[in-house]
Amino acid sequence: MSRSWKTTVLGSLAVAGVVCGAGVTYGAQGATESDGSVRRGLWAAATIEPGREGIVEVGGHEGAELGAGSALTLTAPTLAKVTAVPVAALGYRGSVAQGGAAGTYTFTGASASAAWTSRTLPFVLSVAPAAEPGTRLPDCTLVLRDANGTVRARGTCTVTVGLPTPTLSHPQPGVPLSGTPRMSGSAHPGAQVTVRDAAENEVCATTTAPNGIWTCVPALALTPGPGRLQATATMNGVSATSEQIHVTVTGTPESRRNTVSGSEGGRL
Repeated sequence: MSRSWKTTVLGSLAVAGVVCGAGVTYGAQGATESDGSVRRGLWAAATIEPGREGIVEVGGHEGAELGAGSALTLTAPTLAKVTAVPVAALGYRGSVAQGGAAGTYTFTGASASAAWTSRTLPFVLSVAPAAEPGTRLPDCTLVLRDANGTVRARGTCTVTVGLPTPTLSHPQPGVPLSGTPRMSGSAHPGAQVTVRDAAENEVCATTTAPNGIWTCVPALALTPGPGRLQATATMNGVSATSEQIHVTVTGTPESRRNTVSGSEGGRL
């Protein structure tokens, strides 16, 4: 049985030179750890939101040069499929298996440069809407074969399900607010949403309902005057942040509400 596990993700795509995992960057020569060491062999990683497409850049081959007819295949992980192999130049020919189970680049020999070595090639993957944010999809594999079909290199690709960006739809920017306005928006069902002000102080927090809607009211009144608000959604170790909105608060600060046996009381 395939298994999935939780992970913390710092990047959104594993493109050359972009942070794509905890302390790891990826380039044409392979994955570089935070201590400067290089992870050898075929390797790739990406973070893709449920129901969305993302790019997985594959590279890292450092073995013998392979000629025309050699091929690199990415087998899609569970709950994902390959939708495109967009490079159509540089001496490579791309193809996608029926149903998107895999994608392959074949070296045609038309390029004068060395095949596979010091080169990355992109695969476009689509993640199913039902995939749970924060999980790493299993069974993504990489295989490089020569023209005779002999396996010359293997590797793994890490595809982590990202968290869709939340929205902060109320209050609306530019509309004068009371000290404790109701705040609401949308986010992935079950995600924890925290609204913060410009000083990163927590304004209010809640859990997104099954219909994707969240709402909360500040327990401590906002400081009068101009300010900014932003919502951050968190689930299974991954997070996403809404756009900031500019607001103007009228009135005077109010004391924190009493909490009695876990329930909100009236204002002091």
